[in-house]
Amino acid sequence: MALIKSISGIRGTIGGQAGDALTPVDLVKFTSAYANWLSQQTPGGRLKVVVGRDARISGEMVQRIVCGTLMACGVDVIYIGMATTPTTELAVVFELADGGIILTASHNPAQWNALKLLNRRGEFLNADDGQALLQLADRNDCDFAAADRLGVLTENTHYTTRHIEAVLRYPLVDVEAIYRAGFKMVVDAVNSVGGVAIPSLLVALGVDVVPLFCEPTGRFAHNPEPLPAHLCDLSAKVVEENAQAGIAVDPDVDRLALVCEDGTMFGEEYTLVAVADYILSKRTGNTVSNLSSSRALRDITEQYGGQYFASAVGEVNVVDEMKRVQAVVGGEGNGGVIVPDFHYGRDALIGIALFLSHLAHKQTTCTHLRDSYPRYFTSKNKVALTPQTDLDALLERMKTIYASQRITDVDGVRIDFDNERQWIHLRKSNTEPIIRIYAEAPTEAQAEALAERVVELLR
Repeated sequence: MALIKSISGIRGTIGGQAGDALTPVDLVKFTSAYANWLSQQTPGGRLKVVVGRDARISGEMVQRIVCGTLMACGVDVIYIGMATTPTTELAVVFELADGGIILTASHNPAQWNALKLLNRRGEFLNADDGQALLQLADRNDCDFAAADRLGVLTENTHYTTRHIEAVLRYPLVDVEAIYRAGFKMVVDAVNSVGGVAIPSLLVALGVDVVPLFCEPTGRFAHNPEPLPAHLCDLSAKVVEENAQAGIAVDPDVDRLALVCEDGTMFGEEYTLVAVADYILSKRTGNTVSNLSSSRALRDITEQYGGQYFASAVGEVNVVDEMKRVQAVVGGEGNGGVIVPDFHYGRDALIGIALFLSHLAHKQTTCTHLRDSYPRYFTSKNKVALTPQTDLDALLERMKTIYASQRITDVDGVRIDFDNERQWIHLRKSNTEPIIRIYAEAPTEAQAEALAERVVELLR
């Protein structure tokens, strides 16, 4: 069992002992601490919070406890039902709410769930706000409301439609070009909320949709992280249906992976690269991704005369850096696309619409588009943490071994080698009890060899 508190929210496995998993006791503790934190941001005012969830099987239980706890704290709740993470973020803004809670463990397996906490801008709490909330949770001194001050629950399940309408209105989404292209797409939504949102968006764009695992039962048809090893069925279906592409999203639809028309992977690292290519062709500016993301975004940005910046891993860190450098697009190499003048959050829906606009304008295939970008290969590995693991000591050892190389240690340790076309990044995950080890190089063999060398050193 596990309970992880980080910038990615309060995340844990369902069942077990309080404090060691995400139990009803923990849900009340952290939800009431969040209400307490919000009340400090708006002293004396009546608070309103949006709550949405993905389709995982623990969702209804978690939702009932979270909504009830907010009401017990005197907070009015707008429950939007099953909704994507970006939909819930937008709903906070649309409702002029004081905050929001997304009930999702994102790419984690079905036994996990989480509270992802938002501020009044529909953005994740930053490190300082998150730390203040955790301190409130540790004190566990929430003052619950009297009977005549309890919050009121209102349901509004129309926000997926509003989200899609906002995507269709976005200036760089070329609906007419997508219609004319006559695309056929296979959608793998891993039986979560993307099974409703993504086909609805595609139909509105005039795309012929072939659904695969699109029933929002929460019973994931495969490992929910949209990695190549988990998308074999999607790949085969794309070829079988003679589709132009396959679209895969994670359970809360903030990550987007694409499969080419021949069944090969477009590459989740290249989702952001392709969308950035399209946006930068329309407006000049800077870009941001995290330290674990491909160098290809930097190459594309510099081709358009912009400047690339890297942040620590975590959506809130990417967003903070995007604001600082006034980036026109950003995101993460896990398929997360952030379009700041749409909203500051990873959003597969706007990512899909912009990618299809790009593909329609290029009048080419996914494979040709992918091959037009700088070629890098990323090896993504992970090593389980044990209570005995001294991660700081391991990272210091890596810094000593590679002291002659360029080292960045704002988030774990990233080592860029002499030609800067090879790098490796080691860091503790925000979402699982593991060390992530990402390596990139111009060839797959080089990336795998680099990763294997470092994994062996860690052992």
